[in-house]
Amino acid sequence: MTDFHDKYDMTIGIECHVQLATKTKLFSPADNDARDAVPNTKTHPIDFGLPGMLPVLNREAVTLAVKAAKALNADVAEVSRFDRKHYFYPDLPNGYQITQMYHPTILEGWIDAPLEDGSSVRVRINHAHIESDAGKLTHFGGYSLVDLNRAGTPLIEIVSEADIHSPAEARAYATELYRLMTYAGVTHGDLYHGNMRFDVNLSVAPKGSSTLGTRTETKNLNSFRSVERAAEYEFYRQCELLEQGERIVQETRGWSDDTGKTTSQRSKEDAQDYRYMPDADIPPVILEHAFIEKVQATVPKLPSEYRQEWSELAVDKSVINSILADQQYAKLVSAVLADGGLTAAKRVANWIASSLTIDEAGSETMNADVADLLALCAMVDANEVSSNAATELFNDLMAGACDPRVLAEQKGLLQNSDEDAIGAIVDAVLANPASQKAVEDIKSGNDKAIGFLVGQVMKDSKGQANPAMAQKLIRDKIARS
Repeated sequence: MTDFHDKYDMTIGIECHVQLATKTKLFSPADNDARDAVPNTKTHPIDFGLPGMLPVLNREAVTLAVKAAKALNADVAEVSRFDRKHYFYPDLPNGYQITQMYHPTILEGWIDAPLEDGSSVRVRINHAHIESDAGKLTHFGGYSLVDLNRAGTPLIEIVSEADIHSPAEARAYATELYRLMTYAGVTHGDLYHGNMRFDVNLSVAPKGSSTLGTRTETKNLNSFRSVERAAEYEFYRQCELLEQGERIVQETRGWSDDTGKTTSQRSKEDAQDYRYMPDADIPPVILEHAFIEKVQATVPKLPSEYRQEWSELAVDKSVINSILADQQYAKLVSAVLADGGLTAAKRVANWIASSLTIDEAGSETMNADVADLLALCAMVDANEVSSNAATELFNDLMAGACDPRVLAEQKGLLQNSDEDAIGAIVDAVLANPASQKAVEDIKSGNDKAIGFLVGQVMKDSKGQANPAMAQKLIRDKIARS
C-alpha cells in the first residue's frame, strides 16, 4: 500500500451519540433499556406519535447533560431550547426529530486525549445537544420492519472541532470520550448495544494546504478499533482517488469490520433542508447557576484526576490504561493508594493489568476488599507467598474470596522462608547423584544450571520453599564445597 502521509494531510472531526443512562425515555415514560427486548415492546403512545400526545421532558436527561458538560470542560447554557428537525422516514412516526439546533444545553469545551507515545491531543468541543433517537428499520429483501423500541431514547450528540489529524488520534479521542462519559455516570457505555456511536468526518488535502478537502461521514462506529481502522481506510481511499485525478464525493458511508472497508450509503452533495423550527410543545429549559453547580459537584473523579493521582506510581502507561478501562478498578487502586501507600498501589495496579481481562465494554464485577488486598501485599513483602501464588490469591479476592492468609493456607500456597528447613532440603538435593552434573556445570560457569537445582528444591518442598532463598543457599553451599 502506498504511503500517502508525506503528501496529504487528513483532518477529522467526530460526532458522538451518547445514550443517556435514564430509566425512561426523553419525552415518554417508556422503559429506556431496550437491549434484547422484543420489538415494539418498550414504547408508549408518545413514541408512536399518536394524535394528542404531548412530550414531557425527562428532568434526569437534563441533569446528565449537565454532568457531561463538566466532563467536557464545557459551559452549560442557562437557557436552552428544543427544535423540530423535519424529515420523513418509517422509523420516525412524528415526521420530525426533537433536537437542539440553535440553543444547545452544552456549549464549547475541550478534552485532552492521551496518545501512546505519552503526549496528548487537545480536541475542542463545538457543542453538545440533547435529542431523541429515531427507531430502527430491519430490511428483508423486498420489505422492511419497523421497531420503535429505540424511538425517543435520550441522547446527547457531542460535536468535536476538526482537531484530529491521524487514525491514532481519532481512536485516542473516542477512547477518552468513552471514559469521560462512563466515569461521569452519563451513560452505561454498552458499546455492543450502541450506547455510544461515533460518526467520523474525514477530509484529505495536499500537505500545507490552507483549504480543507471534501469530507465524507462514516457513520455508527461502535468500537475504538473501528474508529481507527475506518479513518485509516478512508484516508487511503480518498488519497488514491485524488492521485487518479478524481474528485471526492461528499457522502455518508458505512463501515464493515469484516471487510475492513467503507461503502457509500447516500450522497450529501447539498445541505439538507430539515426546516428546523422551535418545538412549541416544549418550553425553554432554564437552569439556575446554583442547580448547575450542585449537579456538577456530584460528578465522580474523572480519568485525568486519576492519572494525576497516580503520577508517582512509576508504572507503564499500558498499566494505567488497563486500570482506567474500568471505573471500579480505578477506584480500587486509589483506595489502596490512600490506605496502603505507593508500593501497595503499584503492586495492585500491576496485578490488575497482568491478570485480569478487560475489554472496551468494561470488566466483570469487582468484589475485592481493600483490607484484604493490603494483607496480601504484606504477605508478598514478607516472602510468605511467591509471585505466582500472589497472583492466584489476587484473582480469588477479585472474584469475591476473602482473608488471603486463610485462603493461602487452604490452598497450600504459604511459602517457607525458614533458612534451616530449606537448607536441609538443599543439602539433600546437592547430595543426590542426579544433581552432580548441574553442580559441576555451575562450578564451570554455566549459571543456567542452577534452575534445575532450584526446581528440585521446590519439588521436594512441595512448592513451599522460598525460591530466592533456595537459590542463595545453593550458591553458598556450592561455593564452599
